[in-house]
Amino acid sequence: MKLNYFSRGFVSMFLLLLCSQMIFAQVTVMNTRCENLANPIGLDIAAPRFSWQLKGKERGIQQTAYEIEVFSGSPKGVRAWTSGKVNSDSSVFVSYKGGNLKSGTQYFWHVRVWDNKGKMSKWSEFGNWHTGLFEASDWKAKWIGGAADSSSEQPSPLLRKEFQSAKKVRSAIAYITAKGMYEAKVNGKRVGDAYLSPGWTSYNKRLQYQVYDITDMLRQGENAIGVTLGNGWYRGNIGFQGQRNYYGKDIGLLFQLDITYTDGSKATVVSDESWKTSTGRIRSSEIYHGEIIDNRLEQNGWELVGFDDAGWKPAISAAPYEHALVATLNEPIRKKEEFKPAKMITTPSGEKIIDFGQNMVGWVKVKVRGNKGDSIKIYHAEILDKSGNFYTTNLRAARQENIYILSGDAEEVFEPHFTFQGFRYIKIEGYPGEIKPENFTAITLYSDMKPTGEFTSSNTLINQLQHNIQWGQRGNFLDVPTDCPQRDERLGWTGDAQVFYRTASFNFGVNNFFSKWLKDLALDQLDNGSVPFVIPNVLGKDASGSAGWADAATIIPWQNYLAYGDKKTLLEQYASMEKWVGFMNTNSKDDLWNKGFHFGDWLFYRPDDDNDGRSAITDKYLIAQCFYANSTQLLINAASVLGKNTDVEKYTALLKKIKAAFNREYVTQSGRLVSSSQTAYVLALHFDMLPEALRQQAADRLSENISNYGDHLTTGFLGTPYLCHVLTRFGKTEQAFKLLMQESYPSWLYPVKMGATTIWERWDGQKPDSSFQTPGMNSFNHYAYGAIGDWMYRTIAGLDTEEGFAGYKKISIKPHIGGGLNYAKAVLQTNYGQLSSEWKVDAKGTTYNFEIPANTSAKVYLPEAPGDKLFENGKPLSTSTIKVISTEAGRTELLLGSGIYNLTVIK
Repeated sequence: MKLNYFSRGFVSMFLLLLCSQMIFAQVTVMNTRCENLANPIGLDIAAPRFSWQLKGKERGIQQTAYEIEVFSGSPKGVRAWTSGKVNSDSSVFVSYKGGNLKSGTQYFWHVRVWDNKGKMSKWSEFGNWHTGLFEASDWKAKWIGGAADSSSEQPSPLLRKEFQSAKKVRSAIAYITAKGMYEAKVNGKRVGDAYLSPGWTSYNKRLQYQVYDITDMLRQGENAIGVTLGNGWYRGNIGFQGQRNYYGKDIGLLFQLDITYTDGSKATVVSDESWKTSTGRIRSSEIYHGEIIDNRLEQNGWELVGFDDAGWKPAISAAPYEHALVATLNEPIRKKEEFKPAKMITTPSGEKIIDFGQNMVGWVKVKVRGNKGDSIKIYHAEILDKSGNFYTTNLRAARQENIYILSGDAEEVFEPHFTFQGFRYIKIEGYPGEIKPENFTAITLYSDMKPTGEFTSSNTLINQLQHNIQWGQRGNFLDVPTDCPQRDERLGWTGDAQVFYRTASFNFGVNNFFSKWLKDLALDQLDNGSVPFVIPNVLGKDASGSAGWADAATIIPWQNYLAYGDKKTLLEQYASMEKWVGFMNTNSKDDLWNKGFHFGDWLFYRPDDDNDGRSAITDKYLIAQCFYANSTQLLINAASVLGKNTDVEKYTALLKKIKAAFNREYVTQSGRLVSSSQTAYVLALHFDMLPEALRQQAADRLSENISNYGDHLTTGFLGTPYLCHVLTRFGKTEQAFKLLMQESYPSWLYPVKMGATTIWERWDGQKPDSSFQTPGMNSFNHYAYGAIGDWMYRTIAGLDTEEGFAGYKKISIKPHIGGGLNYAKAVLQTNYGQLSSEWKVDAKGTTYNFEIPANTSAKVYLPEAPGDKLFENGKPLSTSTIKVISTEAGRTELLLGSGIYNLTVIK
């Protein structure tokens, strides 16, 4: 049979399509990232790491090989590296292995993969990254400062420079940092969307710079740069001892703009003595106290071309920064949610109050019309007192007030620049005319971490608890993990950070956030290995070495590895981990660490009317020994992952001695602990301090203690994170549910019932009669007790990494049904894609829904062994391709490849 032209064309197209289907896998490469970021700019990492995700319609998708190509300058530029086909299932943190990267250069990369059917994907879309400045000599700019100002308010310096861009611009990259904080504008437009830059590091060790592509902001001809500086953490009031100028007395700017023209020629604009300086509308700026902005002193147009700066002074040449300048890897602080007033209130004392309905961190933008010289004061508070009046006593010395002085020119808009407030309520004084809700907008600020986790259930109080946990994290993850965001503190307390880390890693992507903070922890660690209470350390070298606080040095790196599979951070922190264990070892006698200051089980429940001794404070040295053992175990774990076999042997022998010393000192022959508190038993059990034969009886004693308190907890900061995990481990999950569901004080739901929208510092920050705990330490946004979120994700929904694996490459899903819940669901965006676990109980039985991301697998443990009553999508499981591993011990164990699964157990 002869084919006509069109028939032959059709057959050719059909064969080509068939051939392409045979060649290419039914899998797409997506969500490419470089160092956890999408197309980052300003990386000073010599060998950045690439990650990607796979997507396909079929189940059980696995990667068997990959190929990466990297090009310099453009996707069609010079090839900088090709990996060739690498037989590997790795799709997370795959390192660049090409030649040396150049400073200030853009690189493009893409990847393709082969699946477990031998088929090759198409190339991914190109991602890119821009390198920072690798060498100190790459910096051509000079440090400059504003004119000295003797006033106590320290108005924010303004710095400006006009310059010529003689040709058409192909690219313009700005490198900026400051001692203090900065906001930059080019031709009147704000550079970037980050706030409180350059962020807070241990400034006496290292300082971050930021990189911006401002190509679209420049124009051929005249251009103008304007930069405003603020005190920030550098020289402002910091710490609760009223100290100032902790890092230095003078703030300053380092600015470098590298321009490449379309003809290939280059130019550089740098900060130097040719810049001009003055002051303007920001008369005072303090993190704790807020800002004073006087619009009468605004220098209109100062950041534009043609501004008359004849009255300005030359910029001052500032002393060079003598420590490391490093590019910013963690996500910047950005404006996030906005809230309009939920309620307008006139209090019994006549105060004008706005309730925004949510305790948050950020500031309030105000619109106003008035006369020249009118002064508006905005005060911030978390809560109203028993009588319904504005309450700020718990702020201690922090004023948390913004003062705005009007110029009288039409409508004026005010918002702060170099401060932040923790608040739900604002009090307004001096506002001209009627206070209308549309003139006030609350704006949140926090590190722009990617949301990764959600937990929901059939219990509205538990859902509000989850909301409060996440909002506590938002408010306190402001470049460093602060303890609280409102009073005169706001410090990176190590204890709070370590107890909350695992929960934090479910709610948001915190890998870069904590990798940055851990670097400062290692830098601020004392020479003897002791770890400060707060990082960056602004409390001095004597404020260090407390058990459960300093252990952030070991706990967070290890948990970061479990959550993300980030071996690089584990390697970078290993020396710090070892130094901390070494400090405890040096300060031990006969392997017993029983000296030094310790916070102990901070803010535990302390019933005033209890005289039988059950709630006695947990022995602080018992706690110290438990954390000594735990940190040693985590060091062993890290050494094993990193292939440090000699260290594994060394510290395994040490751990055996530490536990033997614990049992000699703190345990009777029958297994009773010298401290009878819940925390004592929780730590001893969670850290495996007791011989195997004594553990169950200890768990029974813990359970009895809880029952004696009417199913209430009595734990503080160190015992609370592990309490429900220990109960579940020893077969007492229903009691753990009772603790979670408890609504009366002390409990997680008591603050929820009292109207909390974040986690409180104390179990009874506000008492049942609406009076308050001691104001010296009573934050209403303090995330530590939110550590229960970890148990909700890992036990109720059951999402976890399989033991011996990290980063959700191998997944374990063990849902637990109880607590009167008939529904629960958790969703987690892993490095491989979306992972979820959902269960629902009704009269017919239990339904489970699971989603497993591509290039992973999951062992699923159902809490039933239903035999022929288990169905997938309405069909008997026996007809499914799902592999049943076992149906023993009253449960069913399944092996699931990637895909979406619906399973039902019929009663």
